[in-house]
Amino acid sequence: MQAEAEERATGFGRWAIPVVWLIAALGSVAIVASAYTGRRDWFGDDGQYAALAALAIVFAASVLAALALQLASRRPHGFVGRVSASITGAAVAVAVAALALLPVVI
Repeated sequence: MQAEAEERATGFGRWAIPVVWLIAALGSVAIVASAYTGRRDWFGDDGQYAALAALAIVFAASVLAALALQLASRRPHGFVGRVSASITGAAVAVAVAALALLPVVI
């Protein structure tokens, strides 16, 4: 019975990695699409780089989601590797979005 519970926990931990990537990708696409349609006000900030600040909030939400989902897996073995993989994928998604925002920001 314990082996079955551990397998479910490990499986959940592995599935949580692409979930975090999906959160980062969807948030980044929403920010980039809104910026290209002309949105200038982000969370009360209408400065030139406000869209980049909104991307930082997407990345912060991805990091918090990675930590929460991996803690919810209740599997300590491999925690650092799974969280690192989640955060690295989120960082790549947000970095690509930041590059896509360059024509709008500058």
